[in-house]
Amino acid sequence: MLTRRFLMSATAAGAALLHAADAAYAASPSNIIVVGKRIDDLISLDPQECFEFTGSELCGNIYQGLVTSPNSDPNKLEGDLAERWEVSADGKTYTFHLRQGPKFASGKPVTAEDVVFSLSRGVLLNKPCAFILKQFGLTAENVAQDITAPDARTVVIKLPETFAPSFVLYCLSSTIGGVVEKAVAMANQKDGDLGNAWLKTNSAGSGLLTLYSWRASESVMLGINPHQIGAAPSWTRMVIRHMPEAATQLLAVQQGDIDIARDLGPDQLRAIASDSTLKPQQIARARLLYLSLNTKHPLLAKPQVRQAIKWAIDYTSIERNITPNFYTVHQTFLPAGFPAAVTDKPFQKNIARAKALLAEAGVPDGFEITLDHASSSPFSDIAQAIQADLAAVGIRVTLQSGEIRAVLTRTRNRQHDISLGRWGADYFDPNTNAQWFCENGDNSTDTPLRTGAWNSSWQDADIHARSKAAARELDTEKRIAMYAQLQRDMLERSPFVIMLQQLDTVVSQRRVSGIELGVMADRTPYRLITKS
Repeated sequence: MLTRRFLMSATAAGAALLHAADAAYAASPSNIIVVGKRIDDLISLDPQECFEFTGSELCGNIYQGLVTSPNSDPNKLEGDLAERWEVSADGKTYTFHLRQGPKFASGKPVTAEDVVFSLSRGVLLNKPCAFILKQFGLTAENVAQDITAPDARTVVIKLPETFAPSFVLYCLSSTIGGVVEKAVAMANQKDGDLGNAWLKTNSAGSGLLTLYSWRASESVMLGINPHQIGAAPSWTRMVIRHMPEAATQLLAVQQGDIDIARDLGPDQLRAIASDSTLKPQQIARARLLYLSLNTKHPLLAKPQVRQAIKWAIDYTSIERNITPNFYTVHQTFLPAGFPAAVTDKPFQKNIARAKALLAEAGVPDGFEITLDHASSSPFSDIAQAIQADLAAVGIRVTLQSGEIRAVLTRTRNRQHDISLGRWGADYFDPNTNAQWFCENGDNSTDTPLRTGAWNSSWQDADIHARSKAAARELDTEKRIAMYAQLQRDMLERSPFVIMLQQLDTVVSQRRVSGIELGVMADRTPYRLITKS
């Protein structure tokens, strides 16, 4: 973590920004956008490692990929660094032709060599997000010959198998596809890490912004990339302050200490309903809130116990009393608004049915279990509601709270019994969620593909095979039907209690405009934000 002393001595620009950020808490200058947000989920700002909401949003503004999709029409793919591309007749070879003009913050032009390096390091680093690329058969052994640059403006990707082209392109549009400057990353390489340790807290991108500093659970400071393409915004700096409490964010935005509040709760929104100095904006996000039941636990391995938990929870009460206007009940693995999404809601609180299922599983008197959850609101409140609902059927839950990063770490290491978590789509294709929730072909600790199903130690050969087949189906209507049936079968079989879909609300001062929220985190552009 960068210290204040280091920042003060590093550069004059860094010192000036730090001073401005501290001053912003008392008065927000016209050339600085100050945001209040929970950022304790931020683990890394290396695009080939980043896999959390805050990090993905920031990387989406710091880095560019080959392709992207506009928020106005997420079904449409368009070039970002790529001017155009072709797909071979057999669907295995993708040839991208780069635009002239994009430059990194260093001033160096983006080349095909940088693209090849970035995509290859995504595979070689093998971080949790690596599966997005490795699912196409790219490995540490073959990536050097399968991702190449025949010249400075051309990138060729050869896949060993045929996949739906839209599936491949949407994966390349995700955060892991962000292109880093090879020379900068390698200049900061340590022990063969391809610059990973350095890029966690520094940047080397060609997007709108460049990273000045990140102080864990304190703030992120960003400046404009002087070589970025396109009209520069009216502001020159952005400061994102870690504000875990919604009440603190409300007070700060009311007083003008911050320009934008990202995490106001139902009580705060009600408090500002008649406040003409503030304006809210809402969008349904491709984010699901769910329970992950670790089937390493002998009781959670029983389908009847998993179904009992699903029937014990009062989903509607949680929506109405804890998350009004922030989450809506949703119970399938594809969020509403996605292709093939099923909006069936079969589960509701049914104590008699839940108890009967527990009796069938051989535990009529219930059992004791732990539940990991983030300590911030609304997760702590939701966890308490779940604790009460499960107690009503005899399941005695001990709550274990912590920062989001701690809960993520325990879940990813399969150290949880039950964990309350969120999942956000990485690209606008059904496979992004189907793979996470359905696929686990190798349950060993050294598997190259650590999905949500792997986190829960859960395998279902039929579900796994059908999910993989859907990703390769070229007939669109048939592919949608395959995903629809998968969702309905997962309701009956899976260890996931999918409860809610997130509704994201941003509140800003009236003098701030141009805020655009993407369905996915990395599609939240800061470029259009203005401040009068």
